[in-house]
Amino acid sequence: MPGKTKKWLDRVERLGNALPDPVFIFLGLIALLVAVSVLAALAGWSAVHPVNAETLTAKSLLSAENVGKLLTAMPDTMANFPPLGLILVVMLGAAVAERSGLFTALMTRAMHGVSNRFLSPAIFLIGLLSHQAADAAYVVLIPLSAIIFAAAGRHPMAGIAIAYAGISGAFAANLLPGQFDVLMLGITKSATALLVPDHMLNPLGNWYFTAVLGIVLIPVAWFVNDRIVEPRLGAWTGTPPEGEIEDAADDGRQRKGLRRAGFAAAVIVLIFAAFTLWPGYTPLVDAEATGPARFGPFYASLVAGFMLLFLVCGWVYGAAAGTVSSHRDIVRMMTEGLTTMTPFLVISFFAAHFIAMFAWSNLGPVMAINGADWLRAQQFATPVMLILLLLMSSVFDLVIGSASAKWSAMAPIVVPMLMLLGVSPELTTAAYRMGDSIFNIVTPVASNFVLVLVLAQRWRQDFGVGSLIALMLPFSAAIGLTGLCLIGLWAGFELPVGPSAPATYIMPTL
Repeated sequence: MPGKTKKWLDRVERLGNALPDPVFIFLGLIALLVAVSVLAALAGWSAVHPVNAETLTAKSLLSAENVGKLLTAMPDTMANFPPLGLILVVMLGAAVAERSGLFTALMTRAMHGVSNRFLSPAIFLIGLLSHQAADAAYVVLIPLSAIIFAAAGRHPMAGIAIAYAGISGAFAANLLPGQFDVLMLGITKSATALLVPDHMLNPLGNWYFTAVLGIVLIPVAWFVNDRIVEPRLGAWTGTPPEGEIEDAADDGRQRKGLRRAGFAAAVIVLIFAAFTLWPGYTPLVDAEATGPARFGPFYASLVAGFMLLFLVCGWVYGAAAGTVSSHRDIVRMMTEGLTTMTPFLVISFFAAHFIAMFAWSNLGPVMAINGADWLRAQQFATPVMLILLLLMSSVFDLVIGSASAKWSAMAPIVVPMLMLLGVSPELTTAAYRMGDSIFNIVTPVASNFVLVLVLAQRWRQDFGVGSLIALMLPFSAAIGLTGLCLIGLWAGFELPVGPSAPATYIMPTL
């Protein structure tokens, strides 16, 4: 790793760690948000919604309505924090799989015959594929990756980094189309209807771009992790946190436990497959939807699926291996697992209120609509427009976490505008998605940033906000540069963005 790069990242880490505790960072952000909302409301900052022509105005967070909402809806605001329920549900099962020794046994056996040099690309690839599992990947893959790296004698923080980069930093990449493609292109289709009401949009219209992006990012992330991130971390000399790497079973009992856990896993997979494919009884299929959207309930059920998978398999493994003697051990393991998430619960209270108050202020859609409107007024060349859209999307990502919320506000403006300039709605969507994923892994206001921070602190207690930003910043830079080049290449060579989804668009004639 070049000395200048290391010194620069060390400086970022020191500055970041000099910041207050994340709880007080969110308190500061809330105070700043309140001040901005008051000024924006006084200035009459507004925007016209491009779909329903409704005038959206910035609202003061000190208004009677918002103050009342803050004080009366506080429990609901906390309970509705997007990752909270998901994390707690998955952790109930993951805690049993951890403390029974199942994860350790699986990782240890998986390590046999696998070269350490291929750990980074393998985990990054799994991270890409885990996009289908939505936010469940954060509580599953990231802790597992730390275990895998530690078991291989490598720094567990590098395992966390490469997993986080694959799950969140490369969120625009998608080797297999899923529910997020359907969601984003569904929003795009609504925007195209403003200009061409009968325009047909393929829900797989970004697949070629997202698949190529994923393939290209694998060696990029591999290089960043093994040549920049891990050398800066140095050799790991710490001890595993309690419950992460321990397996009291002897080799024979371990093999017996793994066989039974494998059988239990197969049963659970078959049950979920039956709920999705059984003729006449498909609770995990939306019969009224069409195309990939039909499997929306299945994707949503993956959180419960992971919890049951880890719980049942951990219990079965522990019973065979001797690490679980009764149901009381299972309850104890669940309790201990949730105890480790206490710091996240505290931070979640303040993070949830920041995100909710941002929504109450209306600043998000007003910023997005006005920003997209400015982009339209500049009349740049097409490749420049797409790159500016990418950059604008990435800047908004620093303060607005929801990709669909930003796209809902921006798409009705930028999609018709670029259609008139000969750019297909699919390519416009791809450019937006690319920009939206760049800073996911370095912005503390991202809903899962605090979760990753807490998971890292299980391995290094002094790991702070600055440490995580410095850890992930090389990935952000590399992913952003790669995506920018790829969008330019796609627009320059007019490559198809997906099946029946060209890069260009010709307006129909009357």
